[in-house]
Amino acid sequence: MSNREHRAPGQVKEVTSLSNPIVKEIKALALKKFRDQQNAFMAEGLKLVIDALDMGWTIRTLVFAKAGRGNPAVEKAAARTVAAGGLVLEVSEKVLTAITRRDNPQMVVGVFQQRWLPLKEIRPAGRDVWVALDRVRDPGNLGTIIRTVDAVGAKGVILVGEATDPFSLETVRATMGSVFSVPVARANLEAFLAWRRDTPAQFVGTHLKGSVDYRTVDYARRPVVLVMGNEQQGLPDALAEACDDVIRIPQAGRADSLNLAVATGVALYEIRRNALPTIGKDGN
Repeated sequence: MSNREHRAPGQVKEVTSLSNPIVKEIKALALKKFRDQQNAFMAEGLKLVIDALDMGWTIRTLVFAKAGRGNPAVEKAAARTVAAGGLVLEVSEKVLTAITRRDNPQMVVGVFQQRWLPLKEIRPAGRDVWVALDRVRDPGNLGTIIRTVDAVGAKGVILVGEATDPFSLETVRATMGSVFSVPVARANLEAFLAWRRDTPAQFVGTHLKGSVDYRTVDYARRPVVLVMGNEQQGLPDALAEACDDVIRIPQAGRADSLNLAVATGVALYEIRRNALPTIGKDGN
């Protein structure tokens, strides 16, 4: 499919104007209001787009720079987009810069349909680990946590209360593609607590006032739900009281707390320690 004539007419639109209505619509996805209205979001980079297609995500629009014309991987992604009923745009560098709000944009951008996992469908079993985040505020933190959940082989993320959007451009960037492989659910506090009462898992919360060293808890008895408080206020009483264990990560320096994403990562690696592969002396 390296030649334009192999495609049906009109399947690839060439766009150079920032006032093009389709470009305006994609640019609007920078705002949560429009992401929610369109149930869509943007992901940058050819590898991310291919991974998302491989994992069955619904692509609405594929945007690529003129420089991508003739690139076999870009052409294949374009063909897959058309086959899935999506739109393909070949755009100028100026348009791509405007869409991504970056001076050195990636060559390819995909617009995908959002995907949420209903809380009621989450039934932790075996050695499953889920992370519940209370009112997480920072897109970088959320994206890094989603990436870490992916890295340790945990199952997914539950957003409790008013949280930052996992489908914002900043969060998606911080996930480095893990947004496509980590299920995300959302719930208000009441719904989460009701789910907790019906869920036979070990609920573990982290708190600066926790009395238990995070390294001393037995995480192997049943599935684990790691409950993390938000960046400013930590774990609220209602969530702390719902936990079987309230743990603390000790600190030896002058800092009195850890960044939320770092604390979540430290706890996750301890919880998943025995489930992770061992690296041998040869590095494998």
